[in-house]
Amino acid sequence: MSSKRDYYEILQIEKTATSEHIKKAYRKLAIKYHPDKNPGDKEAEEKFKEAAEAYEVLSDDQKRARYDQFGHAGMGGAGGFGGAGGGMNMEDIFSHFGDIFGGGFGGGFGGQSRGPRRMKGSDLRIRVKLNLEEMVNGTEKKVKVKRFKQADGVTSKTCPSCGGSGQQVRVTNTFLGQMQTATTCSTCQGVGKVADKIPPGANNQGLIKVEETIDLKIPAGAREGIQLQVRGKGNDAPFDGIPGDLLVIIEEEEHDTLKRDGNNLHFDLYVSVPDAILGTSKEIPTVNGKVKIKIDKGTQSGKVLRLKGQGLPDLNGYGKGDLFVHVNIWTPTNLSKEQEAYFEKMRDDDHFSPEPSKNEKSFFERVKDMFQ
Repeated sequence: MSSKRDYYEILQIEKTATSEHIKKAYRKLAIKYHPDKNPGDKEAEEKFKEAAEAYEVLSDDQKRARYDQFGHAGMGGAGGFGGAGGGMNMEDIFSHFGDIFGGGFGGGFGGQSRGPRRMKGSDLRIRVKLNLEEMVNGTEKKVKVKRFKQADGVTSKTCPSCGGSGQQVRVTNTFLGQMQTATTCSTCQGVGKVADKIPPGANNQGLIKVEETIDLKIPAGAREGIQLQVRGKGNDAPFDGIPGDLLVIIEEEEHDTLKRDGNNLHFDLYVSVPDAILGTSKEIPTVNGKVKIKIDKGTQSGKVLRLKGQGLPDLNGYGKGDLFVHVNIWTPTNLSKEQEAYFEKMRDDDHFSPEPSKNEKSFFERVKDMFQ
């Protein structure tokens, strides 16, 4: 189970908090623990980052829904995946501050401009299919990704439009006097640099598309629809900016015989009439090989056998699901005349008359039990 603190606990809010409550709570903590207000205080810096991480998830409706359902495990963080957790640096945090404090809030606590910013490259998304065995045990996969990387030999120079500041200052005359406003430089997009020497094959930002093989370590318990994050494996940003991330969306391959329902698995076992009457043993598949189970004498069709712990691991580390074996008695349709004559004699035999006991559960009762 994850040792990370709950995001709602970090921001000191309820799980029903609105987006405005989340923003207000984060703003309060960001001001309290801001590095400029707590110089040299490592504990304050960690709490500052922790609050930013919590806000990044809870302020995004999709990330918040995934976190509410799966906890920290659903946000990645295992096996080389970053999720929201732990991978945020100060550049990531300050890049979001415009939404909370307005455009003037930057690296300096007093509202001073931070100057040219480091651009972040765009994220890439891929889909990876997993079978049940890989979901249960985790796996490693190699995937080929086409991404933009900074070309060898590219050089840059100071942006002629903003002089390297990343901002363009405009002075407007009003009846109150001159007013000065600063906006992001339209030439360099706030980076403060433009391309100088561009190698052949690269675009005007000095980026070239390459195919790269990336090793993925997918943790046990991954599910259909879960999105894992590989830091720094998206597109590069120009001029030594921050590379984007690779987002890995999990898809599930359908198993031939096992059906998944959350952490539980279901298997339909068909037995013959003689086996149901006399009892037998059968081999059934699980995600980690076959196991032998016993079918008792007089087993009724519809009986459900439970194999504890033979399902999928819980994403939050709360054990494993179970495998439910549904016993179905197979009625033959191609009997010989001799066989039909035998069963014709059994019509009036009391042993073949249905006499369900009070212990026999109805179909609806069995369904109810499965969902409890």
